[in-house]
Amino acid sequence: MSPLTSHFLILFEYKSIILIFQAFFCMMTMEGMSAMITISLCMIVKNEEKNLARCLNSLAGMMDEIIIVDTGSTDRTREIAAGYTERVYDFTWNQDFSAARNFAFSKATQEYIYTADADEVLDPLNQERLRKLKKALLPEVEIVQMKYVTKAGDAVQNARKEYRPKLYKRLRTFEWVDPIHETVRLMPVVYDSDIEILHLPEGRHEKRDFRIFQISYERNGYLSDNMLAMYARELFLSGEDPDFIQAEVIFDDAFRNASDDKLRRKIACVLVRIKRLQKNFSDFLALTLMDTVDTPSSEICCEIGEYFYEAGSFALALDW
Repeated sequence: MSPLTSHFLILFEYKSIILIFQAFFCMMTMEGMSAMITISLCMIVKNEEKNLARCLNSLAGMMDEIIIVDTGSTDRTREIAAGYTERVYDFTWNQDFSAARNFAFSKATQEYIYTADADEVLDPLNQERLRKLKKALLPEVEIVQMKYVTKAGDAVQNARKEYRPKLYKRLRTFEWVDPIHETVRLMPVVYDSDIEILHLPEGRHEKRDFRIFQISYERNGYLSDNMLAMYARELFLSGEDPDFIQAEVIFDDAFRNASDDKLRRKIACVLVRIKRLQKNFSDFLALTLMDTVDTPSSEICCEIGEYFYEAGSFALALDW
């Protein structure tokens, strides 16, 4: 073989290797692009002209589809929404947030659904985190939780920062697990991300929430355990005396029928406040004694303190 021929073959092999690497790189790039998830943004809104554009400006760049369901706005909410998407729908408000959200979810067509309220914002750092998540999310993940951050005093809240499910796989695949005595996996695969959502409400809405709790009870004859726990929490966070009195029938009924002891104690805290306000001291005493047999809750202790304070027994009130 001549030196020229040998040089040509070496050059050919070198170029072939380059072409192979280029083809491999392109294939990996295409696979990476195809692996990126697609997201439908689903929102329910009403009279959110002050917040909606701010929210959508922070999210629109990461969304493949935007669905906005209006529940009866009388301001410029629909006009603002139309500037971001053609998929704006009307939903007749029936005092049921779940029904409205289910309607919004039914309009989604992408792989995942991101749910947001109009008073939420993603800052630039968390926008970048969401972009990275969108590229890297494993297909088996069905729910992504994000940290919900609320400034103290802005609204009724569980905590200043807490994980909440925000991104949902639209269609869930059921699969069998375990090599023997196999069963269908029912618990979703949940991923706790580092994304932080800023909750920046314009005002408070606890009075609306109290009314929805009452309407749900009137409609169904009961409240779920989760709704009862949230109702009790919101009453203590922001309820006034008439709000407690108005809740008496619901919590009396729930106390009689509660099967879970932790829930019963939460219900008792509300009832003790109600009985004290009504000066129904026989029921007040029965409920407080039941709680103090074990380690008493702080709410019950405060109510006993209020009782002694109103009775003029200030030393006892201070002890409790």
